[in-house]
Amino acid sequence: MANEEKPKQKLGFTIIKNDPTDGHGGFGIGSLTLEHVSPVIIDVKEKIAKVEIGAMHARSDTERGIKFTTNRQDSEGGKLFWLVWVTIDHKANGPYYAGVTGCEMIINREKRRGFKLLADHVNRMDKSMKRHIIVDHMDDESKVLLRNFLQTHNAEMWARSDEKLHNALSV
Repeated sequence: MANEEKPKQKLGFTIIKNDPTDGHGGFGIGSLTLEHVSPVIIDVKEKIAKVEIGAMHARSDTERGIKFTTNRQDSEGGKLFWLVWVTIDHKANGPYYAGVTGCEMIINREKRRGFKLLADHVNRMDKSMKRHIIVDHMDDESKVLLRNFLQTHNAEMWARSDEKLHNALSV
């Protein structure tokens, strides 16, 4: 029976299952699947990095209850966060971190205001899905937090990742 079969082991980074085109060649062909993209949020002050799936739709625990604007002054005095889009791909010898791109967010909980550029977040997610590494604009402390998170989340995937990612997160 199907119920007695062991479920496939997950990588912990998948959010949407199956091919969105379901094998047909009609409408929707060429659609991108978000199956291997996950948002990692880095709280720089608290030195925490974690996967927050809600960030896919700007509804993570970190973002909840905050009104975001494109004006930095609205969130003056707030905390710096990085939303990092991490894309997983597979090589012959196993999965690896293929695309990693960071986006800045500033959140002031007292004012319930935040700063982020939604277009930048969407474009960076797209770049991550296209296997780009864009973290050069991140501060060194955040890079270290991200590197440590990726290494501890799955050391084998980190080891299989391109040297470009290792160099980009070296401080």
